Amino acid sequence: MHKLSNQLLILILLSLIVGAVGGAFGSFFLKPYLENTSWGRSFLQTNIANQVNSQGDDTVISITEDSPTIEVVKKASPAVVSIVATKELESYYDQTGPSVLPFFFYDEPNSSGKREVATGSGFVFDESGLVLTNRHVVEDEAADYTVILNDGTEYKATVLGRDLVLDIAVLKIEATDLAVIELGDSDNIQIGQTVIAIGNALGEYNNTVTRGVVSGIDRRVVASDSFGSAEVLDSAIQTDAAINPGNSGGPLLNISGQVIGINTAINAQGSSLGFAIPINKAKTIVTSVLENGRIVRPWLGVRYVEINESIAEKNGLSVDYGSLIIRGDSPDALAVVEDSPADKAGLAEGDIIVEVNNQQLDDTHSLVNEIAKYKPGDEVELKVVRDGEEMIVKVKLEEREE
Repeated sequence: MHKLSNQLLILILLSLIVGAVGGAFGSFFLKPYLENTSWGRSFLQTNIANQVNSQGDDTVISITEDSPTIEVVKKASPAVVSIVATKELESYYDQTGPSVLPFFFYDEPNSSGKREVATGSGFVFDESGLVLTNRHVVEDEAADYTVILNDGTEYKATVLGRDLVLDIAVLKIEATDLAVIELGDSDNIQIGQTVIAIGNALGEYNNTVTRGVVSGIDRRVVASDSFGSAEVLDSAIQTDAAINPGNSGGPLLNISGQVIGINTAINAQGSSLGFAIPINKAKTIVTSVLENGRIVRPWLGVRYVEINESIAEKNGLSVDYGSLIIRGDSPDALAVVEDSPADKAGLAEGDIIVEVNNQQLDDTHSLVNEIAKYKPGDEVELKVVRDGEEMIVKVKLEEREE
């Protein structure tokens, strides 16, 4: 009998030890794992609900798994704005086709007076009233633009500049002490990290929030509009956070509430394929506007085509990368603009620019974007291939006039 009691005591002690170890494992390892999966969250919430039902209505249990996202939204939303374009309808219907934005408001052709014709998104990056958005949101120079804050306050907006290199524009509203969003660092983003998009979805649902991950980086995207014109986005951020018409110009945020991208395009043929301009590409524009009150861009002054293997083979070129200086279809579309920095440096039709300051030009480093990294007055060193021979050409950049 004494021996049986000892065995029972040992069994009880082993059970307590196993239970303690299992509880610690569940708290420190299993529960965090479950919280990171959709089925795990569902299980935990069901279990919590059962606990509440069994313990009575007085038991309150907080779920904090989404707290980081909630805090980002609270922090950023006051600085996210809707942008509305209005236009005289008589002028609007004189256009040759529909707007490039798919969420325009249409009225009867015989109507007159000013109407809302387009909406987009943006965000305040300086408390003096400076707003960053996409150029295509404010493309129409004949339209008037209004910025609407998250609290419904409306301001007439002035377009300070439409960037000719990136799909970015800067607006100014007469307001002070505004909430702003901090600009982050898009060079350090990682595939798989959580991102949050906020914008005026479909031009109707302001400050709509969606969440996803960075699906890819350094994507080259050809974004086209309803007129058939296209624009190449280099080094775009791909995300599966839902991006809808009307989100254009809104922020893509990291989990710290910093802007890492400007939502710009979607691939309608796929599912959850959205693209954003990395915020580091916009920082030179931000600096330019803060220092000069307008967008200042450097200018080289050449017309060119980007070379790939197919173009190199068809034209018998000695290299299969870089930018081939070539004239346009019309007589006045010169390969090298007269009296431009390129002209002054001696660049000529048929030259192939293969490097800018030792950066090779390729699929992710286009000539226009490499030149855009510098300021008017900067001298850059170009590696050029002429008649199969390499040469170095130094060019002093000048300001690009709109």
